[in-house]
Amino acid sequence: MVSSFLLAFKGEDYLFPEIRMWWSLSSFGFFQTNIYGFYFQVIAGGNYDVDCFVTDPFDNVLYNERKKQYDSFSHTTAMEGVYKVCFSNEFSTFTHKVVYMDFRHGEEQPLLENMSRSTALTQLESSCVAIHEVLKVVAESQTWYRLREAQDRTKAENLFERVTYWSIGETILLFVIGIGQVMLLRSFFSDKKGSVAAPT
Repeated sequence: MVSSFLLAFKGEDYLFPEIRMWWSLSSFGFFQTNIYGFYFQVIAGGNYDVDCFVTDPFDNVLYNERKKQYDSFSHTTAMEGVYKVCFSNEFSTFTHKVVYMDFRHGEEQPLLENMSRSTALTQLESSCVAIHEVLKVVAESQTWYRLREAQDRTKAENLFERVTYWSIGETILLFVIGIGQVMLLRSFFSDKKGSVAAPT
C-alpha cells in the first residue's frame, strides 16, 4: 500500500480519521504471513520531521522514533493480530506535514507457478525473473526520484513565496522612502511666508 497523506499540526487523530490513523495488518492479510515493513518520508512541511511508532497486538512498542525525516522498519513475527502504525505531529505548533508511506506485508508472490517448487527454470523463465528483478529496482528508483522531486518542488515554492513577499515589502518601503525624501526636499526649498512687522 503506497499513499501520501496530510498530517495536521498539534495532533495525531487527523490522519485518516475513518480508520483512526491505525492500520490493521490483519485486514491486509497479515494473518497469512509473518513479515511486514514500511518506509516513510516527510515530503512537505516545517522541518520535514514527524514522530512514528508501531505496536503489536499486546501494545508492546516495536518501533518508536521521534522527529524523523525518513525511516524504514521491518519486522518478522509469529503473532497474529492487529498491529498499529501511528504518525504524530503533536510537537508542531502550526505546520502541517505531507507524509509519503510505502507499506508492505507478506512475501512477494512467485513470478511463475513452478518457482515455489524446487525445480530448475528454463532459460526463458530465468530471463523473465531477471527482467522482473531489474524492473523492481527501476520502479523503486523512480519512486525515490519522485519523492525527491516533490520535496524539492515544495522547498522551491516556499522559497518563491518568501522571495515574492520580501520583494513586495521592499518595493513598498522604497516608495515610502522615495515619497518621504521628495517631501523633505520640497520643504527645504519652499518659501516660508512670515508676517512682516510694519514700521511705526
